[in-house]
Amino acid sequence: MRVGVVLVAHSGALAEGLAEVAAQMAPDVDVVPAGGLPDGTIGTDYDTVSAAVDHANAGSGVVVLYDLGSAQMTAELVVESLTDPGAAVVVDAPLVEGAVAAAVAAQGGADRAGVARAAADAGGTGAESRPEGEAAGAAPPADAVRTELTLANEVGLHARPAALLVRAIAGVEADVRLRFGSDEADAHSVLAIMSLGARKGDRIGVEATGPQAREAISRIETLAERNFDED
Repeated sequence: MRVGVVLVAHSGALAEGLAEVAAQMAPDVDVVPAGGLPDGTIGTDYDTVSAAVDHANAGSGVVVLYDLGSAQMTAELVVESLTDPGAAVVVDAPLVEGAVAAAVAAQGGADRAGVARAAADAGGTGAESRPEGEAAGAAPPADAVRTELTLANEVGLHARPAALLVRAIAGVEADVRLRFGSDEADAHSVLAIMSLGARKGDRIGVEATGPQAREAISRIETLAERNFDED
């Protein structure tokens, strides 16, 4: 059973559209929209959010995200009224980025705390420039495993391929970094990978350290050889 995700928004269309996007990256996760009032107008509704939390909880808990302040209040009231308030948590995170990060983390088997942390961390996620003075060919750590890949899939490292890459190394004991040009990204973060802007034909570097570094590299190479399942 995976952690569920509930998206509380003032607009039903916003919540539903975002849930659809997140579900594309995490097909086995219940991402439940809870947007708008019952009559279709703008607002948040306690009963709608409560039903969404119940639906999303398959036994591993629920992470609830929201768009604006009053949505936060509604979400917190729902969680506080649960028979087991510990079954769900309301997370302060950017709604779009947080929803994607949370869904992918849940798909990878993270527990509720891990999914909540992924959502909360999404606000600061992005490609990082290497420290000044660190050359592109600087020596990696002694225990690092490295490879280079040329992206052959049509969309490069955009949303779905990025999510597949994160899922491929979920649970592997390794710190994995992707490098493109002067930027690098944590390979466990969908948003960081996407922010690299790597497209078809681009060559990226992959570096892994840790007990399962070779396994992580092997999984990424296999995924690239499959063209990220785009064929």
